[in-house]
Amino acid sequence: MPNTKSAEKRVRSSARKQIANNYVKTRLKTIEKKFRGAITDKKADAASALKDALSAIDKAVKTGVLKRATADRKKSRLTLALNRAK
Repeated sequence: MPNTKSAEKRVRSSARKQIANNYVKTRLKTIEKKFRGAITDKKADAASALKDALSAIDKAVKTGVLKRATADRKKSRLTLALNRAK
């Protein structure tokens, strides 16, 4: 348990940030699943799904949810997956 008022505030603040970060991470996973589904589904437009995924990953880095190296690795693997599917 926090001992000071500032520590109590940090606990509340951390909880709010955790909820926001979990929302972004869940959204990223959903977008990645849609992209991978678009690759396996031949009639779906995988290129636009890749564009959406890369954009979402960059936004997550901008807000500090993901580290830059993690984002670069994810983007690289998604791009390679699209190129292999072609």
